[in-house]
Amino acid sequence: MRILVVEDENNLASALVKLLEGQNYLAEAVHDGQSGLDYALSGQYDAMILDVMLPGLSGFEVASALRKEGLDLPILMLTARDKVTDKVRGLDSGADDYLTKPFTTEELLARVRALLRRQGAVQMDTLTFGDLSLSLDASTLSCQDRQVRLSRKEQEVMRILMSLPPSHIISKDELIMKVWGADSEAVDNNVEAYVSFLRKKLFYLNSAVQIVAQRRLGYSLEYTAC
Repeated sequence: MRILVVEDENNLASALVKLLEGQNYLAEAVHDGQSGLDYALSGQYDAMILDVMLPGLSGFEVASALRKEGLDLPILMLTARDKVTDKVRGLDSGADDYLTKPFTTEELLARVRALLRRQGAVQMDTLTFGDLSLSLDASTLSCQDRQVRLSRKEQEVMRILMSLPPSHIISKDELIMKVWGADSEAVDNNVEAYVSFLRKKLFYLNSAVQIVAQRRLGYSLEYTAC
C-alpha cells in the first residue's frame, strides 16, 4: 500500500511518513498543494493524507480538483479547524474522512485502515502464487517448509508480481513508479538488483516459481508444476 502525505509542516510530515512505514505502508510526503495534486494524479497511490492549510492550493482545492478528474483516491483530510462548517466543506470538496489536529496516532491509523477497507484497497494478509505464499504482515515469503524474510522493497516488488493478472507483464518503468515513486532517482539497475535478490530467495526456497524477464518489455511470474 502506498500513501501520499501532503503536509507543509516538515516535522509532522516526516513523523507521519515514519509512522506509516512502521505499519508496512510505503509512504512519501510533499509540502504544497500543487505538488500534492500532481503526485496524486500519477495514479500510483492507494490513499492520501491531506492537510487543509497548504501553500498554493488548499487541501479543499486539491480534493475538489482530484474529484473533477474522476480520481477516487481515498482522502483523509487533516486540519486544525474544528468548526462543523469546515468539516462539511472538506467532505463536500471530496474528502472521505476528516481528522482534527491534534490527533492520536492510533486514531489516524484506524481511519487510514477504514478508508482503505471502504475503498476495497486493503490487500489480503497473504498472497499466493504457485507454491509460494507471501505474508504481507510478517514480510515473509514461504514455500512448503522453508521461509525467508523480505525487505520492504523486496516485498513490494514481489507483491506486485504476484498480483499481476495472468500473462500480464510489468515494465521496469512501472515498477519504479509503484515501488520507488515518481520523484525517485531509481533507474533500471535498481529494479534489476531487487529482481536478482528475489531470484536468489526463490532459489533458496526451492520454489517452482520463476521471475521471467521479457526482453524490452518487463517481468512476469511463471510457475512450472512438477
